[in-house]
Amino acid sequence: MDSVEHVRTYLSAFGLADRVIEFSVSSATVELAAKALGVEPCLIAKTLSFMAGDRPIFLVAAGDRRIDNAKYKHFFGAKARMMNAQELEGLTGLHFGGVCPFDLPENVEVWLDESLKQYEVIYPAAGNEQSAVRLTPSELERSSRCRGWTDVTK
Repeated sequence: MDSVEHVRTYLSAFGLADRVIEFSVSSATVELAAKALGVEPCLIAKTLSFMAGDRPIFLVAAGDRRIDNAKYKHFFGAKARMMNAQELEGLTGLHFGGVCPFDLPENVEVWLDESLKQYEVIYPAAGNEQSAVRLTPSELERSSRCRGWTDVTK
């Protein structure tokens, strides 16, 4: 089963499998995903993967936001260090451009940034570089099994 099918199967438990969208073009960056969907970049819910010491942290934020290093360090107690491709793939089997907050290993902390709450609909990736899922922030909160909301972007 490929990554998108895996995510679709996972989301079926939440009644959201029909929300997965697949593209014939790349959606590997915020800009490409926004173009593929015909929406503003802020509606792309990008999933950023970090290591805080030995803690894997996935943070989902609005596509037009950047990490505020001081806020991140204050909240997570460590400097923001992005995972490299080997760490990401070894931990999740996912590749950059298709990182999503669904059905991750138990030790991965998923957090949602407050920047997402202002939108009715957002689009996180669905497991590969040519996919997305149309969700409300509350549906993302429920289906990602996040630890909570935080404010670590600018």
